[in-house]
Amino acid sequence: MITHPQATAATVPDPDEERRRIQTARLLAYRDDGPLVALLRDKMGPGLPPVPAGLVSLLAVVVIGVTGVLGDGAGTGPIMLLPVLVMMALMIPTAPRDHLGRFDWLVPPLIRGTEFLTIIVLGIAAGTPKWLLFVLIYVIGYHTYDTVYRTRQSIWPAPWVFQAGLGWEVRLLLLGVGAALGVLTWVVAVMSVYLGVLFAIESVTSWVRLDKRTALAQASDDLEASPEDAMEQATGEADKA
Repeated sequence: MITHPQATAATVPDPDEERRRIQTARLLAYRDDGPLVALLRDKMGPGLPPVPAGLVSLLAVVVIGVTGVLGDGAGTGPIMLLPVLVMMALMIPTAPRDHLGRFDWLVPPLIRGTEFLTIIVLGIAAGTPKWLLFVLIYVIGYHTYDTVYRTRQSIWPAPWVFQAGLGWEVRLLLLGVGAALGVLTWVVAVMSVYLGVLFAIESVTSWVRLDKRTALAQASDDLEASPEDAMEQATGEADKA
């Protein structure tokens, strides 16, 4: 007697749970956290509410910049670390949150906006050339745009990219230390070159690999097509030509 094997019922993921998982993964990718956040994330308990912390962080950096406490054009010393430490103290503890709140989509732009503003405040206070600050902001902005565009196409950057890219927290910490030591211009220049090369090469190679996989998949589909379909497709392309 021949019996057929019983088919095991496939586990179908809950659509709402899958949507929440993808939403959280996207927002965490858009945050662009680096190695320091990865090291501390599991050691901070539930963490701080991200949106209020982000708003307070942005406001604090604005106040620091407007009041001119860092100096104007030749600032050095430990005071230059103030905006960096304020942002790190408020935003690193938000990393453990699930980012599923109604307004948690604001967290990545708050982080990026505060990061850019901190770069500008430090650069102006230390007398760094404005065009060089623009280059660094452009490079980080390109990385952010590339991450957003890729994830919307269901193409996720490799985790090592965020670690190698230092994350917003390590980038700002290095800039703050450079400003405190009076060498911010050199730190900005080296960081711009390093991040520019890293993000450009990783992005281009990823898209090239995607194009190759798409071409191979298309070739496989063409091989599986019937002779009649292939002839019809060839005839249609000839008519268009």
